[in-house]
Order: sequence, then C-alpha cells, then structure tokens
Amino acid sequence: MESVTPTASVSKTMFWAGYVASTLPVLMLVFSGVMKLLKPAAVAEGFVKLGYDESLALGIGLTELACTVLYVVPRTSVLGAILLTGYLGGATATHVRLGEAFFAPIVLGVLVWLGLYLRYVRLRGLIPLRK
Repeated sequence: MESVTPTASVSKTMFWAGYVASTLPVLMLVFSGVMKLLKPAAVAEGFVKLGYDESLALGIGLTELACTVLYVVPRTSVLGAILLTGYLGGATATHVRLGEAFFAPIVLGVLVWLGLYLRYVRLRGLIPLRK
C-alpha cells in the first residue's frame, strides 16, 4: 500500500475526509469491544436477547478489537476493513434473524470502506466509481 501521507494524486481534503469518515466506526467498534470485555449487565442481557451465550462476549470482544486495531494501522488497514466487513456482516445477520433494525452495522461497514476509499488511490483504482 502507498504511504500514509497524501500524495499528488490524493488531495489533502480527500485524505483527511477519509480519516474523519473512519473515526466514527473506529470509536463505535472500540467502545463496543471494550463493553464486551467488561460485560456489564446490559451487555449480558443483550447477548441473551440476541441468542448468544454470555460466555462468548470475551471472544467476540477480542475479535472486534483485533480487527479494529488492524484497520487503524495504516499498513494493515485493508486487511482490517475486510475482517470488519465479515464481523459486521455477522452482526447484520443476527439482527435480521431477530427481525430487528439492521442498518447500524451496514452504515459502519460503509464508513469503514469510505474512509479507505478517500485516502488510498490504489483502492479507488480497484473500485472505480464512474460519472
């Protein structure tokens, strides 16, 4: 992947817009992961409501945090985005299965990729949006 600083092909505005777009999903995922590690009563109740055993919270929280760390590190950000896409896909499927609103994980996934799309020219070459 290219360097983490803006290049001639990426405007500074687009580069920083990518970081801003990435901030919300990172904050949400870190908060969610930490809450799963701390397991307050609301998280335990949420797991039961979603049909998961409360004992899975630690593993799911660690997975969520690990994927988020990979996403935050510029050198591994694309791998992190791929893994977060899978993670958020599972969250979406869980909510769909229960008939609940499922747009939040989809929006986070879109923001994860939008942040990278705005920062990296090579990714824009792989996902060309035409006028």
